[in-house]
Amino acid sequence: MKRDLTDPRSAADGRDLEAGLKEPVVENLEIPERLGPVTLVVDDHKVKRFAFTQDDHHPWHLVGSPFGHRIGHATVLANDLVQLFTTRYAASRTVGLHTEEQLWFDSPVRVGEQVTLDGEYVESYHRRGQGYVVMEARARGEDGRSIIRHRGVEILRTVPGRIAGRSSTDGAGGDARTVTGEVDESLPPVRAAGPGLVPGTGLVPLAKEITQEQASVFSRCGEYVRNIHNDLGIAREGGLPIPIVQGQQQCDLVAELLTRFFGTRWFTGGWLRTKFIRPVEVFEPLEVGGSVHAVEGNQVELDVWVRRGDGRLSTVGWARCPFGVEDEKKEGA
Repeated sequence: MKRDLTDPRSAADGRDLEAGLKEPVVENLEIPERLGPVTLVVDDHKVKRFAFTQDDHHPWHLVGSPFGHRIGHATVLANDLVQLFTTRYAASRTVGLHTEEQLWFDSPVRVGEQVTLDGEYVESYHRRGQGYVVMEARARGEDGRSIIRHRGVEILRTVPGRIAGRSSTDGAGGDARTVTGEVDESLPPVRAAGPGLVPGTGLVPLAKEITQEQASVFSRCGEYVRNIHNDLGIAREGGLPIPIVQGQQQCDLVAELLTRFFGTRWFTGGWLRTKFIRPVEVFEPLEVGGSVHAVEGNQVELDVWVRRGDGRLSTVGWARCPFGVEDEKKEGA
């Protein structure tokens, strides 16, 4: 069964898996440009592989869930959507930076389900001497329902070591509130959404460390793709001393925190927007955190972040999702 964007088994026939694909530079962009469709199966291997890369072995993904069957992680397809551009552009010649990610969660994906991914480049622009491209994409289930929608911003080609860390902690263009990574220390942290949440309350954080093995698998070494996340030589060519963790992999850590906080509701009504503001090297200790910004009715708005071992934020973001009474009884969360 196909579980990747490419079929790496075909390399055994001596094929160049990137033959005929375009050089990933802004000059080669077509706006709009269709990407996909790609059909793959969210099988047991794909789920367990993702669980390894994130160190997220939640029982809903490995045993069974309140939906009546095993489901994939909320973001198990998110990196596949980001990587859709490699159906048209050579992945191993890409030296870029993912700068922003926005996700809408519409329904969970069943383990064993065949899904269809498609997307398009919808916009390109220049800012501070860098060429940016905007992609919109989605994953649909066997029955045509929407599973997850994506809008991402990426610098297609750059020297990562020269520009990493230039972003700010507010929204692009100042259109979202600044995320500070601070919580009200007088309020005890909470594990799950529910009635009585008070703005300023912190979420119980997750402690994480992405090893080189985890970053390499997440960044498609199993498909023979080489990049600044899984290859030391390419990372150093890009001005980095050691490979760095994909921004998407950090976004997925935040999604784990939010899955545990909102429970089943996260899979059917969650929204997350993240910006990647500083690089994270492999093996770096991380803390994934969040705080309650506002509660309106049963809708909770959060500030979220990933903090490096040196105390500086590497990822900042904003999230919202409804909660219900049943969320207080989430199994295994």
